[in-house]
Amino acid sequence: MCPVADAHCPPLALIHHPGYRIALPEKHPFPMDKFSVLKRLLDRQLADCASAVDWVTPQPAEEDDLLSVHTRRYVHEFLTGSLSAQAQRRSGFVWSEALRERSVLAVGGTLTTVREALKRGLACNTAGGTHHAHPEAASGYCLLNDIGVAAHQALEDGVKRALIVDLDVHQGDGTALIFADEPRVFTLSLHAESNFPARKQQSDLDVPLPRGMGDADYLAVLERTLEEVLARVRPQLVIFDAGVDPHAADRLGHLELSDSGLYHRERHVIQRCRAAGAAVACVIGGGYDRDIEALAWRHSQLHRAALDVWREAHGQPALFGPPG
Repeated sequence: MCPVADAHCPPLALIHHPGYRIALPEKHPFPMDKFSVLKRLLDRQLADCASAVDWVTPQPAEEDDLLSVHTRRYVHEFLTGSLSAQAQRRSGFVWSEALRERSVLAVGGTLTTVREALKRGLACNTAGGTHHAHPEAASGYCLLNDIGVAAHQALEDGVKRALIVDLDVHQGDGTALIFADEPRVFTLSLHAESNFPARKQQSDLDVPLPRGMGDADYLAVLERTLEEVLARVRPQLVIFDAGVDPHAADRLGHLELSDSGLYHRERHVIQRCRAAGAAVACVIGGGYDRDIEALAWRHSQLHRAALDVWREAHGQPALFGPPG
């Protein structure tokens, strides 16, 4: 049960829209159902403490938002459904109106997450992290680069220094390319060295990790690297891509993190960035287990850790802690 003192703790902003999930062809490899299952799982976990969170419903991004990081030609072809067959194969999806609406809505979700984070200090999306989308093309199940759009908008809104902490198992190549010549945005990517994309881009700092790295070694590298980057960048905003594909059971990852390792990772990033004075906007990133319930549970470690950090910062006890 929620402690009575919850009345003194403002709710944590969580961003969700039922439109994050659309129907895909049977046996499609992208786990689209994870978004609705994650929301249902969080509702169940918070059943006795619903007042601890504030569910915020986002609006779709505008075309001008997309044009801030994508080429006019690509945005036109994506919005009108005139992408070539080759471009669709590269994306991992066959274009449809539902896919277009879902993709634009997901970008709107990350825009909302960043705005809420800048207003409140911390906010978490239940989608987002499409970091492989390049300015001129989709790639690797990423159609529009929500991180890029949201970071660009934050700059327009007055943020002077932003840090993207990308802990998906795959390098954030699209985001690195988008901000290659933008000194106000620092891109950090910790990823499996021997994994997609085959052709890496250059982040401001890339930390390639060896196959099979487990919790202790991973967290040690993360803690050391994050401290160095926070001291160097002094960000006002951190966008945290908390992909769970470094998990040992993920079919597209080459690392060996556990459920507990994910919780400690999320908690450390959020806690350290908030302690450094940055607003933190979290997106869930990749995760590709065919067991959707197990996958959603891994993604929920982000929201559980965020809520624990949020409550403790407001003098309240944590609700969850690491999974047993």
